[in-house]
Amino acid sequence: METLLKVKNLKVSFCHDNEWHEAVHGIDFEVYKGKTLGIVGESGSGKSVSNLAIMQLLNKKKSRIEAQHILLNDIDIYYLNDEQMSEIRGKEIAMIFQEPMTSLNPVYKCGFQVMEALGKHKTKKDKIKAKKRVIDLFSKVMLPQPEVIFNKYPHELSGGQKQRVMIAMALISEPQILIADEPTTALDVTVQKEILKLLKDLQRENGMGMIFITHDLSVVSEIADDLIVMNKGVIVENGKTTEILNNPQHPYTQGLISCRPPIDYRLERLPIVKEFLDGVWQNKSQIMNELLIPKETRLAHHKELYSQEPLLKIENLKTWYPLRKGVFGRTYDHIKSVDDISFDIYPGETLGLVGESGCGKTTLGRSILRLVEPTSGRIIFENKDITQFNKKELREYRKQAQIIFQDPYSSLNPRISIGEAIAEPIMIHGIEKDAKKRRERVYRLLEEVGLDPSYYQRYPHEFSGGQRQRICIARALALNPKLIICDESVSALDVSVQAQVLNLLNKLKKEFNFTYIFISHDLSVVRFMSDRVVVMYNGKIQELNEADELFNNPQNDYTKKLIKALPGRH
Repeated sequence: METLLKVKNLKVSFCHDNEWHEAVHGIDFEVYKGKTLGIVGESGSGKSVSNLAIMQLLNKKKSRIEAQHILLNDIDIYYLNDEQMSEIRGKEIAMIFQEPMTSLNPVYKCGFQVMEALGKHKTKKDKIKAKKRVIDLFSKVMLPQPEVIFNKYPHELSGGQKQRVMIAMALISEPQILIADEPTTALDVTVQKEILKLLKDLQRENGMGMIFITHDLSVVSEIADDLIVMNKGVIVENGKTTEILNNPQHPYTQGLISCRPPIDYRLERLPIVKEFLDGVWQNKSQIMNELLIPKETRLAHHKELYSQEPLLKIENLKTWYPLRKGVFGRTYDHIKSVDDISFDIYPGETLGLVGESGCGKTTLGRSILRLVEPTSGRIIFENKDITQFNKKELREYRKQAQIIFQDPYSSLNPRISIGEAIAEPIMIHGIEKDAKKRRERVYRLLEEVGLDPSYYQRYPHEFSGGQRQRICIARALALNPKLIICDESVSALDVSVQAQVLNLLNKLKKEFNFTYIFISHDLSVVRFMSDRVVVMYNGKIQELNEADELFNNPQNDYTKKLIKALPGRH
């Protein structure tokens, strides 16, 4: 096999408080022509930093890169200066970043940005030829109406479309190596499957070498020929992807594989990586023996669950957004985000809500809380129609119904401590007027979500993503709600942190008899969490069934398509 990239003894250090800390501790790897190298590990493992170091994209004042060599086609790019590297980047080696919204310039049209990348290396191409080349590439990456997309701004495109634009930009100069850094993390399973297929097809056409960085081993199984597993800046395991996934040797790899929710059996809770490192779990059969939920136990639980009166009834709910045009802003059509939906939710139930981006699942969740106003229909909570509530009644209702948002970073005010953030709803709703008792309540809530009460005075930026999501959960629990809507509340987390948060949500549900609406595009997570699952498409319910039954025996063609698109399922 022809070696395109050879990295030997790569070390990366960062300066913090005038001290240097090594983040990557001398790693080696190679990338071959027409092959994909997968790099997996949790946040902070060094997988992205290593590749940014290769591209020389780290801040040189705050970082230090050392290597025996970084050979790209036998040229040691470790010794190249900025000007020489700018000739290499894009032309020889290109990168797709994780977050397309922040990678694309919001003030320029998509076509112009890709043309700009082309102009850097193909200066003799005139604008007409360059535009044709970009539109052809947009077509190749399966963007709908490429000529229209060419003239659109990034905010006018969906996440999957923006990611396709980023792929087009990375491929425009036909690089020999493509680095894809978590390119499918925020995408629906169907879009994710299309992107993975697209990358493989383009690789087959061009003989391109690829580095695919992810924390999800089921995704890497779809695309990578070889695999390296990183933890705390070192490679703990490497080899052929199939061999590592079928027979992992290192406890860390075993933990990463096992903490993903399984799609063919049901566990009481998910094993976590730390338990493998501590020797709690030795193999899959031990996990199955101790944590497997028998079918009879689940059936008995559901019989008891559905013998109750529903906590929430949704009747013919519609949430439509008007489309207006003309001088007087006349409505000429509607976007039917939620279109005539009906279902019940029972006390103590977790109802999963799945579907692709734009299907209406988030709008439905927000309509139930009246964060967006429904167009018509009824939302009956404890036999009261909340669509008829005035401001005072609505305020009382929101004590009973809370939401945990997707992004734990933007959900918390950076200017107030996390203790104040959790205490704020308690104070606003007048539940505890005594400051000392309020603080004690916050301490209990922090302990409840597995955080130390001493963190009370700390600020959001001092916490990891998983810890911030725990803080958001504590804030949602502050008012003792009966209904909690989890809107993509684990989608931004590493699989290991995700497992901890899912276990926490289930533990709290048992303790406090919460009722959850669990919204997600990750079907394996939804199956693990849910008693029943609602599948949505274009604002309508396509299928509603018991979770295991829906996954094992889907009735609707759209449901079948979603389940078929699950990574790692052939």
